[in-house]
Amino acid sequence: MLDLTQDVRDLTAAIVDIESVSGNEQELADEVERALSALPHLKIDRSGHTVVARTELGRSERVLIAGHLDTVPVAGNLPSRIGNDLLYGCGTSDMKAGVAVALKLAALLPAPNRDVTYVFYDCEEVEAERNGLTRVARDHADWLAADFAVLMEPTDGVIEGGCQGTLRAEITVTGKRAHSARSWFGVNAIHGIEPVLARLNAYEARRPVVDGLEYHEGLNAVGVRGGVAGNVIPDLCVVSVNYRFAPDLSIEEAQEHVREVFDGFEVRFVDAAPGARPGLTHPVAAAFTAAVGGTPRAKLGWTDVARFSALGVPAVNYGPGDPNLAHQQGEYVSLPKIVASERAMLDWLTI
Repeated sequence: MLDLTQDVRDLTAAIVDIESVSGNEQELADEVERALSALPHLKIDRSGHTVVARTELGRSERVLIAGHLDTVPVAGNLPSRIGNDLLYGCGTSDMKAGVAVALKLAALLPAPNRDVTYVFYDCEEVEAERNGLTRVARDHADWLAADFAVLMEPTDGVIEGGCQGTLRAEITVTGKRAHSARSWFGVNAIHGIEPVLARLNAYEARRPVVDGLEYHEGLNAVGVRGGVAGNVIPDLCVVSVNYRFAPDLSIEEAQEHVREVFDGFEVRFVDAAPGARPGLTHPVAAAFTAAVGGTPRAKLGWTDVARFSALGVPAVNYGPGDPNLAHQQGEYVSLPKIVASERAMLDWLTI
């Protein structure tokens, strides 16, 4: 049973020790709901394995603090263990330390200076259609209404504004089949991807500044598919590319850029997700930045802040975990950084 009165470091360890690989969050969601339901100042709602708790104090502003409950598959890294002021275990950095901080805020702040909505959701680490925020936004959009949101993603204790957009495209090269013993009667499609790879190798990524933060884009091959049999010259080869684009571009603008890069080739887009601008100019965001301190930086990746942006809610990423350790077998989180994150968030919501 989760005890929200214990130290945030111990609470993190307790949360880590409840295995919650994507799709298996029920036990942890049940524990979160039980612990929050014992707090009379919160209204509790639930959708599947997503738990939403909120104050209803009539404040002039509402902020939302969100964290996902799921982790990638366990890799021999449970139960958790402590060594040299580090907590090791699956999900420690991404992002059960952030979940623990949010739960402590919910318990310690019966009357925060702003109304607060806490969202603990499922299936962030898997396909988008299973994501708990997707479901709640579709079925209960009013639960996510807020003036500003903080996603407790691992950022090593630094505010990371917005996020990059992402898209995947397939670049198709065609040829002509032939017997490999008489290859001159055919056209080898695999050989034909050389100019595609040459364009990728020569590509110079943009580094635009968006709302004061510098993003670094990337366009890379992430897969190659081709071949028929060991004695056949292939007539088709497909290069899969991933474009990570800054939030000053829409999905349509990003797609047009990819078409331009691969002009002359067949380009098919297979998925895309928009980015989100930093949103740091909002007065609530400015107050958050002042409380947390440090110099905000751009989020080089995609996170669920994009979902909040699509709902018209400016959002940032901020959590005690180190993003470079996410999903690793040796994943860990710094115990002092968990405490510092809790302190900064408490200051923001009380001063």
